[in-house]
Amino acid sequence: MKILDPPAVRRWARLAADALGRARTEIDALNVFPVADGDTGTNLHLTMLSAAEAVESLPDDVDAAVVWQTLSYGALVGARGNSGVIVSQALRGLAEVLKDGPDLRAGLLRAALLAREAVARPVEGTVLSVLESAARAVQEVEGGLPEVARQAAGEARAALRRTPDQLEVLARSGVVDAGGAGAAIVLETLAAVITGVPAGHYDVPAPTSRVTPRTEVGAGYEVMYLLDAGDRAVAALREELDAMGDSLVVVGGDGLWNVHVHVPEAGPAVEAGVRAGRPHRIRITYLAERAHKGSAGRGVVAVAEGDGIAALFEECGAVVVRRASGTRPALPEMLAAIRQAGGEVAVLPDDDGVRAVAAAAAEIAREDGMTVSVLPTEATVQGLAALAVHDPLRRFDDDVVAMADAAGHTRYAHVAVADREAFTSAGMCRPGDVLGLIGGDVAVIGGSVDAVAAMVVDRMLAGGGELVTLVTGAGAPAGLTGRLEDHLARTRPDVDLAVYDGEQAGHPLLIGVE
Repeated sequence: MKILDPPAVRRWARLAADALGRARTEIDALNVFPVADGDTGTNLHLTMLSAAEAVESLPDDVDAAVVWQTLSYGALVGARGNSGVIVSQALRGLAEVLKDGPDLRAGLLRAALLAREAVARPVEGTVLSVLESAARAVQEVEGGLPEVARQAAGEARAALRRTPDQLEVLARSGVVDAGGAGAAIVLETLAAVITGVPAGHYDVPAPTSRVTPRTEVGAGYEVMYLLDAGDRAVAALREELDAMGDSLVVVGGDGLWNVHVHVPEAGPAVEAGVRAGRPHRIRITYLAERAHKGSAGRGVVAVAEGDGIAALFEECGAVVVRRASGTRPALPEMLAAIRQAGGEVAVLPDDDGVRAVAAAAAEIAREDGMTVSVLPTEATVQGLAALAVHDPLRRFDDDVVAMADAAGHTRYAHVAVADREAFTSAGMCRPGDVLGLIGGDVAVIGGSVDAVAAMVVDRMLAGGGELVTLVTGAGAPAGLTGRLEDHLARTRPDVDLAVYDGEQAGHPLLIGVE
């Protein structure tokens, strides 16, 4: 790839958001500086998710300048936490350069410079060091965009490993810098898109010892807000907030800013923003503990593909978030469903790709005082099993455990029709072949839905099971479930059968075995 065109920018933003979503728990575990509040991975994921959703909302025919500016804006307004705000400013630096061409060397330098300028009191061994090391390392690299991207990603990973040597609190805690770990993933996903060589999994260095929460600042409040103000007013605000607290980061420009600071008392920091301009989206978090002020009620949110599946979930009392085949719901839609469901909410994403959005929405809801648990369901049949044991009269934690246990004991499979030639774990498939996937891997290739479905059910029952659940899709052959019922009556008369019409478009048949 010689340029980062608009489709490539969209792919990168989504890949980075998804990778940070998968790694957020591991990054959260590294979070000891400047405050050991265990949310850096989550904040970086939410920041990049906001950027990704912003560029994905654009029409397909917009030019590169618009895409880069939208990416920068999405990150700015969605930036959360100290590291999220810094990374949003780094994205702004990249956007300023790359909107006019493929000069990634200059873009990385600009990104590192703006990130450092945004921090009132820069500290080495943090995300700033990782960004600057990557930018310096590529300046003498020969070659085009792929070579520069690979070098930047490699140096970011090397700089991350050096952070404990630069910052004592990291060395004492046996961790690398959490923000730097997220920045390394952002650059690694960029290299993956440019080179066309996806890494698949982006490693996060595990703590080398049991992390004892340590912090370099005292308990107080994290204050964040967006601010409409001019450059001169913001310069004065920086000085006022710097004298007031710690971890001050102010990013943005062109009249819109994102302000982040840790202060002993929240009120004066907000009042300073009012004097500078118009603060909005104000978020105040007590750093010692989060207030719990959830609304009453217990609920379940389930993501559903297909009208029949949605109706099943609704009959069980769940608030349903609809999605089309191969897509994921938008973050605001997921968040609205969680808030609608109650003060204690279990979320059933029922798809590995949806889990990152569900986790992001859950984190925002928790900041509002709600109790939210995202269950590790990966298929519709697991969601149905979880809902079958849901009991709103139980303690919430006990209910979540029971639902997760039911889902975990439900093996899942689905039948699909191949639309292209590909090599699978079961051999080569061609367009029109029927595939039987167990747990996401192709296990059977055949010529008819009936034959493949029967083989899949037999294989799953070979490992044990008492109940088979079949959910038919819009493309299921007429009489399919009746023929499968006859097959089971002959081969496994001891097994119970549950049949539902899911009306999903993606797969002719979903299968669960408990």
